[in-house]
Amino acid sequence: MNAMIGEKIGEGGCSEVFEWGTASKIIKLARANTDMDAMRREYHNNHMAWDNGLPVPQPFEFVEIDGRPGIVFERIIGDTLMKRFVKHALERAVSKEVHIEEDSQNDIRMTARILNEIHSKSNVNVPSQRETIKNAIGWVNYLSPEEKETIFKLIDSLPMKQQLCHGDPNLGNIMIKDGHAIMIDWMNATIGNPEADLAEYIIMIRYAILPSYLPDEAVAYIDSIRETIIKVFVEEYTRLTGVTYEEIDAWIAPVAARKLSADGISEAEKSILINEIRARLSKLS
Repeated sequence: MNAMIGEKIGEGGCSEVFEWGTASKIIKLARANTDMDAMRREYHNNHMAWDNGLPVPQPFEFVEIDGRPGIVFERIIGDTLMKRFVKHALERAVSKEVHIEEDSQNDIRMTARILNEIHSKSNVNVPSQRETIKNAIGWVNYLSPEEKETIFKLIDSLPMKQQLCHGDPNLGNIMIKDGHAIMIDWMNATIGNPEADLAEYIIMIRYAILPSYLPDEAVAYIDSIRETIIKVFVEEYTRLTGVTYEEIDAWIAPVAARKLSADGISEAEKSILINEIRARLSKLS
């Protein structure tokens, strides 16, 4: 492998991250399930976000190493919100406290603020959100043609907006450096409705199956505060923008249906989403 590549410092379902040359850069290399076009799209989207002054890692170049596409980025020294949140959950499980401490509430509000900053951009060259969601749902095997058609009609009935959306605003894609949030992983950026981004976040908080390494006490604690997290998050975003929970809730079924196409979600979690989608569709009929 290229002599510029150093120690492996992270990985996900679609990529591995290594040190690159100096301590100030990293390289994100695609796994076999992620093709050249997807990585080029991420590089383009991240560059677009950087050029628009958004808080993202600076992208330096697109490369190919031993047949694997990769992107060289600025290295961000900090923790993800996911890591911070799990640490908080473990501490609360030990102390038996059941409230969300102020630091964690600030992290939740920080998520709303960085999404609002992203959503403030509109004149950008990224794919259509609606078409991206519909195309993904089209490949889903868990829903009937009739269910898909109902979801497509629901999407078409919703107000159309033209704002930049991240597409995957989970806690692992937000890093904290010197008290400031930085958004990473821009492969799924689109132009469309911010409410879909917010629905993505709410679905993750409400329905995600927690890692098996967490002790039972930490799982119980997180389960007890899921709706409080959503409440804090939505209140902050509504304060900033006026967008209401009801407007976000209308996007839950379409975004949950799109998520059924994702490789990184377990069958158990997909089963939860299918039940939620069908419960919502039954109310539309």
